[in-house]
Amino acid sequence: MSVGVDFDFARWIAERRGTVERQAREGVAYAYAGERKFRRTLAATRPVMIALEVTSRQWRDKSREELMANTKVSESQYPRVYNAARAAGAALRVKVPTIFATSSPTIGIQALGMEDAPVLVVNTVLAEKLDDTSLVAALGHALGHIQNGHVLYATALHYLQHSAAFFVRWAVQPAIVTLQAWSRRAEVTCDRAALLAVKNLDQALIGLSSVAVGAEKIADFDAAAFVRDLPDPIVAHKGFGKFGELFRSNPYMAKRVQALRWFADSAYFAIAQGLDATGKASAVDVDQKVADLISVF
Repeated sequence: MSVGVDFDFARWIAERRGTVERQAREGVAYAYAGERKFRRTLAATRPVMIALEVTSRQWRDKSREELMANTKVSESQYPRVYNAARAAGAALRVKVPTIFATSSPTIGIQALGMEDAPVLVVNTVLAEKLDDTSLVAALGHALGHIQNGHVLYATALHYLQHSAAFFVRWAVQPAIVTLQAWSRRAEVTCDRAALLAVKNLDQALIGLSSVAVGAEKIADFDAAAFVRDLPDPIVAHKGFGKFGELFRSNPYMAKRVQALRWFADSAYFAIAQGLDATGKASAVDVDQKVADLISVF
């Protein structure tokens, strides 16, 4: 397989760079600034660009067709998922794309595809475990990826981790490590989207932790107890253990919970709820605390 960047893809990259730069200036107001800053560097990273090229070809040539063989979610097929997605989309003011049901153990609730044609893929076993509000939160997280322009990067990382044979061997590991570093920051942004979708911190955390544990382990999972019993993230991940995150797509759950609690106590979230923001932390202050929390260096 050729790794050269063809004309159409090169043009897409140029257009995408302009879009990313514009989004960095305008931003989705709730987005974590550290994620937007890191994303601006991805277009200059050759292994990532190769991964994006292969992903775009794979998606258009084969993967979308395979996905479309699954059941499409509608008002009559999986109506709980359909209604929850629309509730999340209305709260975030983002268009809900086509939704497909899956039983794949490698997929929880994810946004996949291309920026101009994203889809949501929902593991129905996982969805049935969640109550209505937590399901809205989990879908709000996935819609946050669409709203913030994450979809192609997230799809590339998914394929790198689960279908690496599609990629040039020497490009795989550098691309994975770089995209994982971006993804850890992107999760902070999209956890905020989940909270904004439901305006309830406890329910958002239940939804997010349930997706994190995955469909295969969800049957006996007590999300509320899990969140309650999480260790202090700063104490638990000091020292050598902290560097384990270098090989993760998500921050440790204790860090995600702490980061979202800080956002829930921010001026931005107070205003989003129609409450008085006096004395609440600014977005800049919250983002600086989050940067220190999730740093692995």
